[in-house]
Amino acid sequence: MTQAEIKLCSLLLQEHFGEIVEKIGTYLIRTGAQPLRMIVNDTGLLLDQVKKALCVLIQHNLVTYQLQKRGFVEYEAQCKRVLRILRYPRYIYTAKTLYNDTGELVVEELLLNGKMTMSAVVRKVADRLTETMEDGKTMDYADVSNTFVRLVDTHFVQRCPLVPETPETPEAPPAPAPTLVINEKDMYVVPRLNLVGKGKRRRSCDEEENGEHKAKKQKQDGESSEPPPDDSIYWQVNIDRFHQHFRDQGIVSAVANRMDQTSSEIVRTMLRMSEVTTSSSAPYTQPLSSNEIFRSLPAGYNIVKQVLDQYLTLLADDPLEFVGKSGDSGGGMYTVSILCGFGSRCARIFRLLLRKKHLEQKQVEDFAMIPAKEAKDMLYKMLSENFVSLQEIPKTPDHAPSRTFYLYTVNILSSARMLLHRCYKSVANLIERRQYETKENKRLLEKSQRVEAILASMQATGAEDAQLQEIEEMITVPERQQLE
Repeated sequence: MTQAEIKLCSLLLQEHFGEIVEKIGTYLIRTGAQPLRMIVNDTGLLLDQVKKALCVLIQHNLVTYQLQKRGFVEYEAQCKRVLRILRYPRYIYTAKTLYNDTGELVVEELLLNGKMTMSAVVRKVADRLTETMEDGKTMDYADVSNTFVRLVDTHFVQRCPLVPETPETPEAPPAPAPTLVINEKDMYVVPRLNLVGKGKRRRSCDEEENGEHKAKKQKQDGESSEPPPDDSIYWQVNIDRFHQHFRDQGIVSAVANRMDQTSSEIVRTMLRMSEVTTSSSAPYTQPLSSNEIFRSLPAGYNIVKQVLDQYLTLLADDPLEFVGKSGDSGGGMYTVSILCGFGSRCARIFRLLLRKKHLEQKQVEDFAMIPAKEAKDMLYKMLSENFVSLQEIPKTPDHAPSRTFYLYTVNILSSARMLLHRCYKSVANLIERRQYETKENKRLLEKSQRVEAILASMQATGAEDAQLQEIEEMITVPERQQLE
């Protein structure tokens, strides 16, 4: 754990959850797993504050807990999960792209709340969508529910683990902490809920003060006191599935750049067919037959079976090996290679250098069984990308090339750490810079917001252009430049 990572995690926790949660989260990141008593003693916070902060962190999957053999519970921060907060906007935008505004709000609500029941998500999203609609129009619960089911079917949303149902006995005391479990086959099973209703708009202040409305509200509150049918089933965003989608999009884009749009559409179809059946960490997708791929191509995509087979052969023969052939049944069985960067031959050289540590170019050619020209090109390509490094060992003090060994070796870990460290440091710097600029220009930003509010109000009442221009001139030219 580098200082740059810890600092970035601290800034993210403070920005999203406040100072108390940030203090406890940062403490756990620095110290590792700790029991509740140590957290209270070392942070100097009240026991109640620590408990509430831990609840928030656990609710958002930023802290996990584990019951130790000696009977006490330890809490451990998940640093990588905290850093995923940076990608929340991308997850939300992806959901909007795939499932429109409803999908966007479903994912946003789950990310904002950590874990929610399906019925709560549907009601909240329906209300938010109704707020944006024209008067007289409302969002039906059934429409939101259908989008939620589609997100679950494509594994973008999954069930949270539950406390197993065990019969309570007076002799056995309750465990200090529950053990959460879930069957993998149940993670994407949606309960049958009859969610009937429409989204509601917020009431105005006058309506809230009306006695009749208060009576209605009390009646509604009384009716809603009964727990919903899915009270114990909670859902969360499946972050790994979003990362799998980003990776698939990258592969499709790489194929389009390497070959053409038709090739990328074929690979996209193969990835879409196996997106739910292939693990996000698997090196290859499930084998798909040529006939299955042909039937699954998008409707209206004019490509005959013979042309498809030619494209699949070209993709399989390409040196980068985006697509591999794994059999001949069903017109040929094909897979998409997910761990693809420089191609399988470069991967062979890379594995060889990892195993042998130091090799000359001739040794690389012989051991990898690759022609000299190709091996030389691949080594130079990986050298330019800092995946391998070149070490000179002279036989004589004059460093003459003819009397010097040139050994290739792998430095991937140091390169990866350097790049990752720079990324963490850059993001932390950006957050701190934004906070500083906001604080330094607080007066100007507030003035700009006031002027915009006045302009919007005057435009709504039909003010003349001269009046609007006069209001705009309240912000001087230097101030406007500073705002930009």
